[in-house]
Amino acid sequence: MKIGIDILGGDYAPEATVGGAILAAGSLPSETRLVLIGDENAIRAICKRKNFDPSVFEIVHTTEFIQMGEHPARAFTQKQNASVVLGFRLLSHREIDGFASAGNTGAMMVGAMQVIKSIPGVIRPCIAAVVPQQGDTPMLLLDVGINPDCNQEELNQYAILGDIYARQVLNIASPRVGLLNIGEEEGKGNLVSKAAHQLMKDSALFNFVGNVEGSDLFSGKADIMVCDGFVGNVMLKEAEAFYGMIRKRKIVDDFFEKFNFVHYGGTPILGINAPVMIAHGISNDVAIKNLILHTAEVINGNLCEKIKEAFRECPE
Repeated sequence: MKIGIDILGGDYAPEATVGGAILAAGSLPSETRLVLIGDENAIRAICKRKNFDPSVFEIVHTTEFIQMGEHPARAFTQKQNASVVLGFRLLSHREIDGFASAGNTGAMMVGAMQVIKSIPGVIRPCIAAVVPQQGDTPMLLLDVGINPDCNQEELNQYAILGDIYARQVLNIASPRVGLLNIGEEEGKGNLVSKAAHQLMKDSALFNFVGNVEGSDLFSGKADIMVCDGFVGNVMLKEAEAFYGMIRKRKIVDDFFEKFNFVHYGGTPILGINAPVMIAHGISNDVAIKNLILHTAEVINGNLCEKIKEAFRECPE
């Protein structure tokens, strides 16, 4: 297995990204190779300071990167030697098995959609966030930002994508799927959610448990919550704000610490032809380590192939 990492992406790159790669290297099987895409001189200098042998890595040298404030599509086209562009090139040529970055999210989406492309049958790819629950198993919330406006067919597909992710990566044997709504009753919601409920209720592709409410976010009532990207992003930011408040009040609790994003590292873009992982721009070395480890889990879970298989059998 080869995992490509954008060393120049993120607010604290390259120190955090190289540091995260060093941490991850000690937790991965020896046959897993990390391909660092970035400034070779900086990579070697950081490894030297940390007394780490850089020969453990493969290095693809470039000093060019897409900055956070740049126009994603324009920069992706104009900066052909940017670390993100090179990462997608390697992935499309199957020289790496997965690609991860904490850099410009828009540029990552451009690469995902234009280079790797959607799996046939998937209307619109999405991203999911892992939300802690009171038990040992987390909950999956999707979409959390790519698609602010969704129709009922797309929401139904998110349930399929989430179900496969939960089974293959989170190891949930029979995930319960809920539709995020303003009430539990079947007739509640706007026109889209009512139509989506009808589709999901009649589906044999996942275990639908009906409508769930915002108050169920941490209750464990569902293993997967489906919503449009507008609502999902608001819910996710609310959870982040909750964790921030807990930290400011100096409350120490093992459950609340699960809300620290560094423990999850990043999330895959669901519905495209190869593993692409997006991380928070403020990721530190621990977050980058977990991003890399989660990328390995996605690759080992054969997630993309399972999604392709599902949509070949039922392309709606």
